[in-house]
Amino acid sequence: MRIKENLYNQRIISIDALRGITIFIMIFVNELASIIDVPQWMKHMPADADAMTFVDVVFPAFLFIVGMSIPFAFNARLLKGDSAKTIWTHTLKRALALIIIGVFMVNAAEGYDETKMIILPAFWGLLAYAMPIPIWNKYAKDFPVWIKNTLQYGGMLVLVALYFLYVQEGTGAIGMTPKWWGILGLIGWAYLITVIYYWLVSGRLWAMIVFLIVCVIANSLNLTEGSFIQQTSWLNFIAGHLTDASLVSAGVVISLLFFDRKVAAKINWAVIGFAVLFFVTGYLLRPYFGISKIKGTPSWTMFSATICTVLFYFLYWLMEIKKQTKWSNFFIPAAANPLLIYILPGVIYYFCKTLNIHIIPGYFRVGVPGIIWSLVFSTIMLFVMKLCNKYKIQLHL
Repeated sequence: MRIKENLYNQRIISIDALRGITIFIMIFVNELASIIDVPQWMKHMPADADAMTFVDVVFPAFLFIVGMSIPFAFNARLLKGDSAKTIWTHTLKRALALIIIGVFMVNAAEGYDETKMIILPAFWGLLAYAMPIPIWNKYAKDFPVWIKNTLQYGGMLVLVALYFLYVQEGTGAIGMTPKWWGILGLIGWAYLITVIYYWLVSGRLWAMIVFLIVCVIANSLNLTEGSFIQQTSWLNFIAGHLTDASLVSAGVVISLLFFDRKVAAKINWAVIGFAVLFFVTGYLLRPYFGISKIKGTPSWTMFSATICTVLFYFLYWLMEIKKQTKWSNFFIPAAANPLLIYILPGVIYYFCKTLNIHIIPGYFRVGVPGIIWSLVFSTIMLFVMKLCNKYKIQLHL
């Protein structure tokens, strides 16, 4: 793969801002999920509703941002002189780490036999959420090597032990299963599939557009009753992950249209055209599959891609052209440490559950007070990330 000479070789703050905003909303809606008596538009829509809310766009936005970052990540490593082996070792480790963490999170939430577990399920969940921190923390260069190795390998041993301490509900079998891959696991699979293809086609724009089309077609066929993809297990597996990969590839396409050029266009008609194309595709497929985040329909992915493209274009105009960037300082700490801020609320939840303590009174778990608390909690988490970044507690896959 060759270096993209025309690709911007600097940090794109509008991408960081989109990532930070997405993470803030993610923390908010995740906390809000435990609040009762909130409006439907602030929750995920049911599988058969043929509708979506802003909550249903959070996960697609993550995937879209992953895609936008891929060209820059590969180019940076090529410019640094990394070999293909080094790049692929890093890529596979990152994808595998996301998948592993995702599976542990899923099994912490459900599928265990509490009566047969040797340790409390809540304590199991606490360890499952907490161990990625010492394992994947980005330690400073002057950090003592022996302490670093102790923390990393110790964390790995704990995760291995947790696997064998897990007892499945119903069967009583020892060990976890990927009931589903979890949000992080789904991101890991979609990332892996997309980067493999991106590398094979050397990041060519037209080839990524073809891949996006293939993803949408595979997604559609996978939801078509009696299709050969639906009836073949390995094709069904691949097509399921191509659903998420369609959003990653959409992010790659938009990133290349924006930044793989010598001179930035005053009005990027190609990006506007793709935003319209995403919307029209979703509109045309809606009568056949409906809009459903739960089912992963193509209309959901395409409408989400439309929203992400429009939102990013606005942020690009505001921050890169108009140079209005100070407001984003609130979100940047989360953008710089996305995995830790995703994990930390789970650590807090299972810590409280293990000790049977309650951070806030029940009054703040219902209705408007619950909504306010969710906003406060999200804001607190951003300040916590600022402290973590300051003291070099940053997860780096």
